[in-house]
Amino acid sequence: MAKLKTQISAKVKLSSTLKGWLPLLQSSLTDLESIISKMSEDNPCINVESNFQTSLEGSLAPTRKAQKEIFSAKNSLSDKIESLSTYETGLYEILSDQIIPPLFPSPKSQSIAFEIIDNLDEDGYFDADLDFIVESLKVKEIYTFKEEVERIRLRFSRLTPTGIGAKDALESLIFQLDSSPLEGKDYDLAAKILSNLQSHSSYKAQPNYAKVMNVIKHFKRPPAIDYKANEGVIIPDLILVQDKHNIELRLNDAYYPNIFATSTENTNKEVLKDTFFKTKLKEARDLIDALDMRKATLRKIGLMIIEYQYDFFTGGEIKPMKLKDIADELKHSPSTISRAIQNKFLECNRGIFPIKSFFTTAIDENTSNASIKDFLLELIKNENKKQPLSDVKILSLIEEKFNLKIVRRTITKYRKQLNIEGSSQRKKMYKIACE
Repeated sequence: MAKLKTQISAKVKLSSTLKGWLPLLQSSLTDLESIISKMSEDNPCINVESNFQTSLEGSLAPTRKAQKEIFSAKNSLSDKIESLSTYETGLYEILSDQIIPPLFPSPKSQSIAFEIIDNLDEDGYFDADLDFIVESLKVKEIYTFKEEVERIRLRFSRLTPTGIGAKDALESLIFQLDSSPLEGKDYDLAAKILSNLQSHSSYKAQPNYAKVMNVIKHFKRPPAIDYKANEGVIIPDLILVQDKHNIELRLNDAYYPNIFATSTENTNKEVLKDTFFKTKLKEARDLIDALDMRKATLRKIGLMIIEYQYDFFTGGEIKPMKLKDIADELKHSPSTISRAIQNKFLECNRGIFPIKSFFTTAIDENTSNASIKDFLLELIKNENKKQPLSDVKILSLIEEKFNLKIVRRTITKYRKQLNIEGSSQRKKMYKIACE
């Protein structure tokens, strides 16, 4: 009987903690403090100390300090702050300041360069037909021809940020390769890998493969990723600190508020017996337990992601992974894992990613739907504007690329998920854009 009472008591305690745990679990790191403050309203037993009101340098330090010890000076805190300042200036201004001799020696070459800048898309790719540029320059009484425009565009490979002005992802990576320290056979190997990046592991037997891949994985893709419009500060919940042999997971708890429950050591005995005080004190302790459970759950999820997606963090592709995989391992329901990764981000060598992006559906044993979608986006980005690719043609190219069989409606579904219009609608849009 006593044992049964103990079990019931434990369940009541756990459920009261869970009641506070779930809202904290699904909140983003930027919203966490305000949610805790709201939950602690009208509770005199809870004291909340904010860790969010800090300077820019202070707020970056927890994320970047460990990386600074491992990576080159290029990845140091001061460089990060400098890059943020540049980011505020804007990509257009950064590029405009570089349109000067000797790279662009004449007023004509500078006019062409500025026209090219005006036709870069948000990713930093050159998103216009050369004929369109020529016609635009004629309107401004600057007479030129396609070959001249192309020569000027290729000079963008020597601008900063490298990769800007390329026509597609592959050319952008080649631009970045040209600016890298790789030379001779290492350069040749890198060029081969970039031309078939999906199958880079097939070159593992080559000398210096690891050295080459270490350079490639730091290339920007897309090239203007650091200069995209600011949609608010993204603060990662999990941070991976990497060197050549190890990946260490760190919880970004520098942004967690400190919560303290009122100490009972010097509290009047009569007050301790008060029902209101006892209730509020219990709520305070439950809130502290709930916050600890949030941290523990996210840490477990992070460790599982490292285990499942280790190849991605060392330069490979994201592998198929389901919420159920993690849920079974952690003995939670998939819905709980879904809440836990909602609005959460992970920072690693390759950038900051939504945690949900590591969960992809398997098309076959080695191919995820994320890989298919990425390839589909590349096809659309590089398609002939006068003859856009049909879903049937996209299907054929994907089946050839990944050596698998899927149905056309799957391609249509993925295209719609990516907010891409059908081929006939894209053709109309391309035509309007060139008028």
